[in-house]
Amino acid sequence: MSIEPGPIRLSVTDLHASVDDPALTSMTLLNELAGRYPDAVSFSAGRPFEGFYDVADLSRHLTTFRGYLEDEKGLPQEQVRRTFFQYGRTKGFIHELIARQLEVDEGVTVDPESIVVTTGCQEAMVLLLRALVRDERDVVLAATPNYVGFIGAARVAGAPLRDVRENDGGIDLEDLERQVRAARREGLRPRACYVVPDFANPSGASMSLADRIALLELARRERILVIEDNPYSLFRAGGSPLPMLKALDDRHQVIHLGSFAKSAFAGARVGYIIADQPVTPAGSSAGDPMLLADHLAKLKSMVTLNTSTVAQAVIGGYLIENGCSLRRATAREADVYRRNLATVLDSLHAVFGPMPGLPREVSWNTPQGGMFVVVTLPFPADDDMLEYSASKFGVLWTPMHHFYGGTAGFHQARLSFSVLTPDQITLGVERLGKLVQDQRAHRPAAAA
Repeated sequence: MSIEPGPIRLSVTDLHASVDDPALTSMTLLNELAGRYPDAVSFSAGRPFEGFYDVADLSRHLTTFRGYLEDEKGLPQEQVRRTFFQYGRTKGFIHELIARQLEVDEGVTVDPESIVVTTGCQEAMVLLLRALVRDERDVVLAATPNYVGFIGAARVAGAPLRDVRENDGGIDLEDLERQVRAARREGLRPRACYVVPDFANPSGASMSLADRIALLELARRERILVIEDNPYSLFRAGGSPLPMLKALDDRHQVIHLGSFAKSAFAGARVGYIIADQPVTPAGSSAGDPMLLADHLAKLKSMVTLNTSTVAQAVIGGYLIENGCSLRRATAREADVYRRNLATVLDSLHAVFGPMPGLPREVSWNTPQGGMFVVVTLPFPADDDMLEYSASKFGVLWTPMHHFYGGTAGFHQARLSFSVLTPDQITLGVERLGKLVQDQRAHRPAAAA
């Protein structure tokens, strides 16, 4: 008599460690709480401003790109149709327009063939980390606090991260050098350093021009690559823009990650990577070097085959309609973020400004642009407190410990202001003030 086998049951311990990693669940937590408390003012979402979106624009962008293929590229109708409907070139087909945008906005000349168009910047991170990390001895350094998406990409790719301190001026270069040398003493191979030079997520920190130059010099001296991720550079609150690291790179040290999520719209899921580093083939009969971009394209061909041709066409049309200038295309959004940043800072001062003769109980930083402000609170700002804040006071924020990999930031909250109106910002900060009052009453020792 045979016994019918029961259903297969898996334990999470049977799966790769990344599936149960806290870094990969933090975004799910925030989305779940936002769904459960729809009336709460949400400072948690890092999405771009939605007020200028128009569904009719999508078809116009497609038509514009079709005209580009027919008129500028001279493609016959059959090839134009195939471009939209069939599998596409693995490295993407809007690479020339991206190169044109970088030249127009940043004064950077890059070989279009060094660009791989990816399914969002997140795919670019995973592909790059998978390529750079050969085994457990290879490590990547990153300023902490760090973008949770990069932390998660490193977990998925099996890339060990080594923390480097961050201050108001971005990554601490002295600590970076210290960590590189300490890693080597431990028998590790430091491969690259990940930085967000302008208005970093989550801290809002920015690097000075002197520090950008010094970072590249340090990387040259220590023979490591620099991974630049700079999606917020267009949204400066005042002053002249600083050059991106790739614009200062004359030694192929910088691998630049790009995204249209914050500039065009996130729904397209179009990003890119500039990887112009020559890679010498192995073996005694080595031929000519290939670009790192070509090796990343081989990995991409086994992951997503190619980035959506329709999404690329929409972004291509968007670029063409704006003269391949994202600064021009995002001027209205930049005004919104500038206004919202000022509103957040004014509201924080109005609600939490110190009383004469008393120390300030709540403090915050003052970014010069971007989408985020970090607030330091006199009580633990953990996930349980976040739910209490949403349920009792109607305000959501992001616990900063998620950006430290759960090792620090336990009294800090990130406030994202990109999708809110000034009235919502004012109301949200007032509600945050009521949470602080509530915790002062319940935690007199901590308040003292």
